[in-house]
Amino acid sequence: MKIAYLRDGEGVPLLLIHGVGGDASNWDPIAKRLRARFDVIAMDLRGHGGSDLIRGDIEVGDLASDAVQVLDEAGVERCHVAGFSLGGAVALALALQFPERVDGLAVIGTVCGRTPEQQARALERIEYLTRHGTAALAEGNRERWFSESFRRAHPDVVDRRVAQVSSSDAESYLRAFTVFCTTEFADRLHEIRAPTLVVTGEHDVAATPAMAKLMGERIRDAEVHVLPGLHHSVLIEAPDEVAGMLDRFFARSTPV
Repeated sequence: MKIAYLRDGEGVPLLLIHGVGGDASNWDPIAKRLRARFDVIAMDLRGHGGSDLIRGDIEVGDLASDAVQVLDEAGVERCHVAGFSLGGAVALALALQFPERVDGLAVIGTVCGRTPEQQARALERIEYLTRHGTAALAEGNRERWFSESFRRAHPDVVDRRVAQVSSSDAESYLRAFTVFCTTEFADRLHEIRAPTLVVTGEHDVAATPAMAKLMGERIRDAEVHVLPGLHHSVLIEAPDEVAGMLDRFFARSTPV
């Protein structure tokens, strides 16, 4: 299995994992702010970017194993890990399945602890995707992903994100989106031993502030930040703020 990744910077290794329909480049504005202190490794999830396509059912554990493959190929024994959206679920899986590889953890815009009603809506979104396709789902996500002020000020940026998702390989996106909609670690959060940063947007309707609070309560040594006024795409709307939080948190979490 080919899993592509980009690497830049010097210092403590930091693995970055993007969300559904993205690729390693989604981290570029943040990675360039971190490379002075960190050896930044940004991977393409299976089915995305330069990695092999997804053909057949997968689980979040498969994507965590892909992350370990990247670390092995990069010659990295231990690292900090930051994941956004689906990438956050992969980061949680990595910390649970391979705790010996993770020194510090950051989950950004990450879903955990869905209520039965939220789970039902997630399954409805899988059905919508199956019936109408990736482009239709992406077009409908503009308001979910971005604040109104950002959509007005940066329509070109919003259009590029919608176009990136719309151009995804259809089967890969469906398989990855299904993982995003069905993965649940709420009952295992107490097992995580890595210091953990939890970040989400105030108006994120997928990874809600209530979910961030739940993770903060159940993960030992967790720190929670809710970004005022933001929706799901915090990497795009607030790269400086996110980079600053990651820099400060991982600097404190690096073993001496």
